[in-house]
Amino acid sequence: MAINLNRYLEDFRNLNPRDPGTWPLVPQIAALLAVLIAIPIGGYFLDWQGQLDTLNRGRQEEGKLKQDYVIKKGQAINLDLYKQQLREIDTQFGALLKQLPNKSQMDALLVDINQAGLGRGLQFELFKPAPHEIEREFYAELPIEIRVAGAYNDMGAFASDVGQLSRIVTLNDVSVQATKDGNLVMEATARTFRYLDEQEIAAQRKAARGKKPGAR
Repeated sequence: MAINLNRYLEDFRNLNPRDPGTWPLVPQIAALLAVLIAIPIGGYFLDWQGQLDTLNRGRQEEGKLKQDYVIKKGQAINLDLYKQQLREIDTQFGALLKQLPNKSQMDALLVDINQAGLGRGLQFELFKPAPHEIEREFYAELPIEIRVAGAYNDMGAFASDVGQLSRIVTLNDVSVQATKDGNLVMEATARTFRYLDEQEIAAQRKAARGKKPGAR
């Protein structure tokens, strides 16, 4: 059965837009289909799209909240373990802090370093503490320039003795040179550390608060 397209096209050409009730059947069906398609499309862009975006954001937020819940749940389960680890850290920190002398013990520590060299038969050609300490967050550092002369084995024993002192002392920038008499000369920077007392920490924090932003 052949379809007369010209007839249908003629029906669309002669439509009266003011009186849809008089339209032929095919244009009425086409108009109905257009309305049925336009309603959901218009609803999507005018209303449903915003609701869908809100729904997607809600789903993303739900996923994030679930992830946060799992993390916090794990932290709550391991709370006792975290507390135990914190106590162990405090204990270790306290033990390390005891290896730092206070201000009144620094002179004795300098004597201990000197005696460690003399006890190994080394001759101090230079033992020069820096004129000023270098203050850090909760401790102060004092560099000491040293130059000692003696035999190789004695220098090794001296370095070992310094490492075994009850207080923390490090040897840095070490250089060793041979002398004409067969001995060695070692130059190094010994660094000793002490903890700051409460007054020094308070003064340090006050100075940090009073420092202007961007000041050098």
